[in-house]
Amino acid sequence: MASSAAPASSKALRALQTRARLGIALIRGRIEHWLEAERDQLVLWVPVALCAGAGAWFVLPDARAWAAALLGSLAIALAALAGARGGRGPALLAGVALAVAIGLALTWWRAERVAAPLLARPVIATIAGTVTRVEPLPARRLVRVTLALRGWDARVVPVPALVRVNLETTAVPTGLARGAVLRVRARLMPPAPPAVPGAYDFARVAWFAGLGASGRGFAPVTLLSPVAMTGEGVREKLTRHIEATLPGSAGGIAAALATGDTGAIAEDDAEAMRRAGLAHLLSVSGLHITAAVALVMWLTLRLLALSPWLALTGRLPLAAAAAGAVAAIGYTWLTGAQVPTIRSCVAALMVLVALSLGREALTLRLVAVGALIVVLLWPEAVVGASFQLSFAAVTAIVALHEHPHVRSWFAPRDEARLRKLARGLASLLLTGMVVELALMPIAVFHFHQAGLYGALANIVAIPLTTFVVMPVEALALLLDTTGLGAPAWWMAHKALDILLWIARTVAAAPGAVAAVPVMPRGAFAALLGGGLWLAIWRTRWRYLGLLPIATGAIWTLVTPVPDLIVTGDGRHLALRDQNGQVAILRDRTGDYMRDLLAEAGGLDGDPLLLSDAAGAACNRDLCWIERRRGGRTWRILATRSAYLVPAARLVPLCRRADVVVSDRRLPRRCRARWLTLDRATLVETGGVAVTFATGRVATVRSPGDAHPWITAVTNSGAAARPASPARAPARAHNAADRRRDWPDRAGSSRLRGGNI
Repeated sequence: MASSAAPASSKALRALQTRARLGIALIRGRIEHWLEAERDQLVLWVPVALCAGAGAWFVLPDARAWAAALLGSLAIALAALAGARGGRGPALLAGVALAVAIGLALTWWRAERVAAPLLARPVIATIAGTVTRVEPLPARRLVRVTLALRGWDARVVPVPALVRVNLETTAVPTGLARGAVLRVRARLMPPAPPAVPGAYDFARVAWFAGLGASGRGFAPVTLLSPVAMTGEGVREKLTRHIEATLPGSAGGIAAALATGDTGAIAEDDAEAMRRAGLAHLLSVSGLHITAAVALVMWLTLRLLALSPWLALTGRLPLAAAAAGAVAAIGYTWLTGAQVPTIRSCVAALMVLVALSLGREALTLRLVAVGALIVVLLWPEAVVGASFQLSFAAVTAIVALHEHPHVRSWFAPRDEARLRKLARGLASLLLTGMVVELALMPIAVFHFHQAGLYGALANIVAIPLTTFVVMPVEALALLLDTTGLGAPAWWMAHKALDILLWIARTVAAAPGAVAAVPVMPRGAFAALLGGGLWLAIWRTRWRYLGLLPIATGAIWTLVTPVPDLIVTGDGRHLALRDQNGQVAILRDRTGDYMRDLLAEAGGLDGDPLLLSDAAGAACNRDLCWIERRRGGRTWRILATRSAYLVPAARLVPLCRRADVVVSDRRLPRRCRARWLTLDRATLVETGGVAVTFATGRVATVRSPGDAHPWITAVTNSGAAARPASPARAPARAHNAADRRRDWPDRAGSSRLRGGNI
């Protein structure tokens, strides 16, 4: 019986193995059939993988994780090639894995290559240096100057090589220009990390820019060595001329379109443009390069066609393309040759080459080549909002109009003029809606806001800017050479007033902006991955991309908004109530910090003051707040003045509180029941966001984060910090030290405006 059972089980096992091999072969065959149908799209995943590798370097914490990811990607690539039996699947897997490894390694190398000294701590010093950049900001009555340091009088090391200072317009000496040597006394700060989780990371941006400190200069400002030619450059002259001709924000927008300088746009109007979804018009990018190239090509064709001999040669399109290329390069140089402009210029040049070769002008392959060039030159741009917004918009437009149904709907045809106009408007509306949907996750992730009426505003604003403002402005500048530009400037002014009216009207409309303060990284990655899957593939499998898109959207919506937000210095605090209203701690809080805390708390508007909020009792020194969350009452204690409260009165309050927040080091006995956020803790964590219902505490700095802009400040700060009892950790203080740290002050324990 046993001998007969063994062969039967062996046969069953072999049959099972055969079925498994057949199933694997069937799956492999279907995948190969699918990839064969998508063979023209496979190469598009190479720049996507390169960007993913670059982004992975910023997400992973330290060198061990970077090396592990690098080696893992290379191992996957080698394994795919070694186990391949022909076909596109293994080749695609190997190519994607290798591109991920290259992107990660390239970003790692770039971060090490741009390493420069960072200021260790805030300092007031007299500095001297060579001016490398001058940025007038007339709307703020400031001039921003970047200096390559030559002199430093403070006893702080290391000394940054490059600093940026803001100078009052009245303090700027005559003849200030690039190449001059300047001496100024300034208050300098290290590049600031995000104030709260999810905020703008200036420290990361400054690291890749080589910037070691920034601050504000004081008068007098001495020009030690003016440049040989103190006259303004072409860009500066053009900016000044436009701003003098068109005053106010209209002149600022006109200057932005011509030279990329946005300093003259009033902050209220700039905010209105952002809320209306029109901020992209203020940054010279693909729209402006395209308009300039198209205008130059059109004029070139019309002028050269006047010659019968040239017209009969059939080479007018090549000449027009060459003129367009010169215009693209010249416009890029004129507007400061910033990374987004260079990216748009490269894309425009590739389109012109395709037109010259008789190929389709704009395809996803051209977009992929543009992204590839940018990532190879500036891999850090991958995590920036500018790169993501511009390429997401272009990819969405191209993918939409490459879709067979959309192409057939909006293809040119013989029909009545009214129907043709309606079809064109429908195309603009559909394109605007798709672009808004594509940009919404990026706007929410970086800016915590999503515009709701941007598509409608852009339907009017983009044609107005492209076909009216820019051509009329170019005509006005051309006529100014003969002194006849006034009528054209009048037309440009009226068109810009219409543009500003659109921005202000849309921005003021109810529900113009939806505040969405929290988007987890995983949800953002799911939305981006699903969008790329949907845009790149061409067969019906593309619609599988809707699954990660839905997952990311639901994940974002169900993620609770933080209840308590604390800045990294502990000075500012925002508390959200059950109605979505945000209240801030200090009565005197600057506009920037008020807006930042409101956005972090999911509020589109002005926050309240905690001293006026229900459930809060505040005096000049302390605030005691109670909030009901997660089935329990949370008690928060926060210091709000520079005066020290006697420890004998503070410690009992700390012991009753669930959370204590302070911008200074607290006594050892002042510990909350659940979470204590004082100076010693916040130095390690940075800004903090707390969700009471789930008990989640999000911090700016993660344990073990070894990115160079973090470790450089930590190491330089430790090196520059003198060894003294005042600098010792709070927990090392004895009782006598604690008494000296908390001197009594008459009246400091009495509560004014509430009882604790």
